Amino acid sequence: MLDPKRFRGDLATLAEQLATRGFDLNVQEIETLEAKRKALQIQTQDLQAERNARSKNIGKAKAAGEDIQPLLDEVAELGEQLDEAKAATDVVLQELETIYASVPNLPHESTPVGDSEDDNVELRRWGTLPDFDFEVKDHVELAEARGWFDNDAAVKLTASRFAVMRGSMAKLHRALLQFMLDCHHQAGYEEVYVPFIVNQDSLFGTGQLPKFEADLYQIAKHEEHDTSDRDLYLIPTAEVPVTNLYRDEIIDTDQLPLKLTAHTPCFRSEAGSYGKDTKGLIRQHQFEKVELVQFVSPETSYDALDALTAQAEKVLQALELPYRVLDLCTGDIGFSAAKTYDLEVWLPGQSAYREISSCSNFEDFQARRMQIRYRSGQEKPQLLHTLNGSGLAVGRTLVAVLENYQQADGSVRVPEVLRPYLGGTETL
Repeated sequence: MLDPKRFRGDLATLAEQLATRGFDLNVQEIETLEAKRKALQIQTQDLQAERNARSKNIGKAKAAGEDIQPLLDEVAELGEQLDEAKAATDVVLQELETIYASVPNLPHESTPVGDSEDDNVELRRWGTLPDFDFEVKDHVELAEARGWFDNDAAVKLTASRFAVMRGSMAKLHRALLQFMLDCHHQAGYEEVYVPFIVNQDSLFGTGQLPKFEADLYQIAKHEEHDTSDRDLYLIPTAEVPVTNLYRDEIIDTDQLPLKLTAHTPCFRSEAGSYGKDTKGLIRQHQFEKVELVQFVSPETSYDALDALTAQAEKVLQALELPYRVLDLCTGDIGFSAAKTYDLEVWLPGQSAYREISSCSNFEDFQARRMQIRYRSGQEKPQLLHTLNGSGLAVGRTLVAVLENYQQADGSVRVPEVLRPYLGGTETL
């Protein structure tokens, strides 16, 4: 969430900044509500002062032996008016809070201005694209031919956009996530295990609610057995529970930076993606991801973003998978992000680069929603900066390994760094 002070300053400039990311700020509505808030604030202060003055008069009248009932009636009436003014103020403040919660983060000044993914800026490429002397297969063809991927079983069990993996493919999937976690542990990240179900407060904190509720899987309540008033959801990413670990907490500055990693399944409805990537593991309702999260002081957050991105790149480099890095434009960065780098891995089966990681600096946007602060000694607590990135999406990494390491006979070479996780196996 942006600092509310921004909405009481130069709204025209704020609207211009938000317009670069395709967001239309309703300046008139905010100005109208702010005028109401100020008027009600003055009214409340005046009523409070008047009631206090009348209350003092009651004591004087009583000491003088005068009838105090008229004064008591006046004070009671002022109290009712004061309660009404406070209630009206609460309504206006709630309307303003609703607006504030719907406004995305401001792009960092270095974020390229653009309307869509077509305006993203390629920063660099790594690796050499494989040169095959046989007809390349995509991961679905490769896996189905070996009996590793059973889409029909997944549909029978659940629905489309779910997966059943068997044998060597399932083992390779497990090896990848274990390798990723080990890689991040060696880089100083603490591994955490978190719930796969979270409440609304957690999803609000990281910015998924209220705007992206349609993308979430909400857990149905059975009123006969569940009398709680909390709505629960399956996590769309480990970012949600991991970042919320420190919600409403003050962290000592000596503890920063905090670097956490977690492996979780992720659940997304993929609303609006009908017809896209209908086959295989590229776009699933349930998928695995290893996440990187950092909590840092504001002055170090952009160095931290570079380091976090480099950490995700190390996984791809260790696997010897060609990739490129994009600087996302203002029209393509996520709701909560100020700046984002995307890593896209080369998929020979599609002859295209596809996203495998997004690494973002949210500055104090999430920290304000979650009230995560840091403090040095006896100084006043300040909002810290949060960052996160995929390190990596396990299913898409699996796709990249299958397609880049495929051989003419349909077998798949195992990347050297994964062989210890597969008992020394060199070929699947």
